[in-house]
Amino acid sequence: MARDLDAAQQFYGAVLGWGFRPTRLGEGFSVAMRDGAPVAGIGALARRLGIPVAWTPYFAVDDADVTAARVRERGATMAVGPLAFGTGRAALAADPDGAVFGFWQGEVIPDWTAHPGGAAAWLELRTRDAFAAAVFYGEVLDWACERSGCCDVSYEHGHVVVRRGRDTVALISGGAVEEAPDPQVRPRWHVHFGVPDLEAAVETATRLGGRTVSPVQTSTTSRRITLSDPDGALFTLVTPRNGLAPGR
Repeated sequence: MARDLDAAQQFYGAVLGWGFRPTRLGEGFSVAMRDGAPVAGIGALARRLGIPVAWTPYFAVDDADVTAARVRERGATMAVGPLAFGTGRAALAADPDGAVFGFWQGEVIPDWTAHPGGAAAWLELRTRDAFAAAVFYGEVLDWACERSGCCDVSYEHGHVVVRRGRDTVALISGGAVEEAPDPQVRPRWHVHFGVPDLEAAVETATRLGGRTVSPVQTSTTSRRITLSDPDGALFTLVTPRNGLAPGR
């Protein structure tokens, strides 16, 4: 959610090489495209809804009202909606540890993917208790159900891994501190975008008013750094090492 759609498109287009196309949700929304595939959505609603500028993961659901009821039943918070938007209904919620997420009932753009293998965009929830979070999201979003197309959930190498088919949809990691003043440490969803050249992307972001909020972190498969855009939205850039796809 952004305050100014044009400004957000200029920043992320330069940093990440995205193009943009309009959507049927109205003139205040656009879809970011990379290599012909949809990567992310930007909606200029932060000022109107009185919410912070932020990257937020949205999960597709069959019934927004049922999902909202599940959120409330489990002691979590419904912040906005469900509200009608164009071809569907959207809502914002916060899980029991305060991590914000959204859900969407309605039309989903074909070929929309979010997983490390494609390197376009992937998600990691850093929270207090990974197992408890997996139970919450599993019950609210119908993960690990027996119907065709449901996500599979497994515990691997200290992380909860959520997959749909062969694609990793999200990781859930424990150890976050709810009262921490640093938003990097508090429970939240971290949105990662892949780039071919980490240093070039960081230089472009800082030149256009963004700033770095973490040092470069290196693993056996990737290098990553967390940035803030000019309006304060946090996102992580990740680039593969030795030709490998970005991963945890």
